[in-house]
Amino acid sequence: MGSVSAADVRGRVRALLAAWDQKADPAEFLRARFDAGLAWVHFPVGLGGLDAPRALQAVVNAELDAAGAPDNDPRRIGIGLGMAAPTILAYGTDEQKARFLRPLWTGEEVWCQLFSEPGAGSDLAGLGTRAVRDGDDWVVDGQKVWTSSAHTARWAILIARTDLDVPKHRGITYFVCDMTDPGVEVRPLRQITGEAEFNEVFLTGVRIPDAHRLGAVGDGWRVAQATLMNERVAIGGGASVPRESGMIGPVAATWRERPELRTPELHDRLLRLWVDSEVARLTAERVRQQMAAGTPGPEGSGLKLSLARLNQQLSGLEVELLGEQGLRYGDWAMVRPRSVDFYGRDAGYRYLRAKGNSIEGGTSEILRNIVAERVLGLPAEPRNDKDAAWKDLPR
Repeated sequence: MGSVSAADVRGRVRALLAAWDQKADPAEFLRARFDAGLAWVHFPVGLGGLDAPRALQAVVNAELDAAGAPDNDPRRIGIGLGMAAPTILAYGTDEQKARFLRPLWTGEEVWCQLFSEPGAGSDLAGLGTRAVRDGDDWVVDGQKVWTSSAHTARWAILIARTDLDVPKHRGITYFVCDMTDPGVEVRPLRQITGEAEFNEVFLTGVRIPDAHRLGAVGDGWRVAQATLMNERVAIGGGASVPRESGMIGPVAATWRERPELRTPELHDRLLRLWVDSEVARLTAERVRQQMAAGTPGPEGSGLKLSLARLNQQLSGLEVELLGEQGLRYGDWAMVRPRSVDFYGRDAGYRYLRAKGNSIEGGTSEILRNIVAERVLGLPAEPRNDKDAAWKDLPR
């Protein structure tokens, strides 16, 4: 890595644009971009990349944005881009990488995550969904919950228990599940916002070929940790963003546009949160630079923790700033959105949606433990079930 320069990348982008028929299906352009190594430049050649420094992706994006080229709607396929793709790259076979990465990146196949369960959310390693070997297949039975985009997904990353006789972290295996297979049932979960971007998923006798296993049998917890670390970086700061991006943007805009709403106390609170938001943005940029050297570490948990706190405090300040107007909620309707939108619509929506930020992608309580133990080096919490077989744990 490192032999590809910014000039090389710009030349590839311009060649791609020169061959682009603006009347063609956008998917054709996206496939051509992937094949040219301009999807994620730090990936290997032939898998959407150029084995180039990750920082050169900003050069690609700037050139294509300036030309008005179609993108892959990253908000709609964020789970695939931020979680499934890096896990497949790290643990998948050559056949799995060739099959899944291209349609994942172009958005032709949407992905979801089948991890959390009704009895195994914060304690994810206690999951009870079973996968039993049957010849060349695994037969899966169980229930998953809080599954974003399951209603639009073709594929899912799934962890299931394959050994009951070992401690809970050691009896898990990681699979790719076809959401269109018989036995997969998706039911909506209505949120406080009125919509249902989350789902519960029931798996009944679902057959998954062993060829769709990621990593070794029983090594699913290690593979899942790579997914979760990437998820937290993706939520907390997965892409380079300009100043006043995210929740601070609409709050600062309201402050500037509505001087009659201002008070000295609100000014002090907004200023403190603006500084906190800028610190979080710059910290995310530093983590992105560190990621260029390898897999993201536990620092991503700190970023995600900061995002949840800031979003909730800022959205609360915005509602308070707007007074009676802030209490309005434009459309409490049962819809099943195609993508997650933390910041869209009105202040009331942002306030309600932000409540989920401290749960999704790892609860804030769990993330504090991760930061304490793995970043600050504090003693680990006592875990009495660490060495007990899963089948012997109380449930």
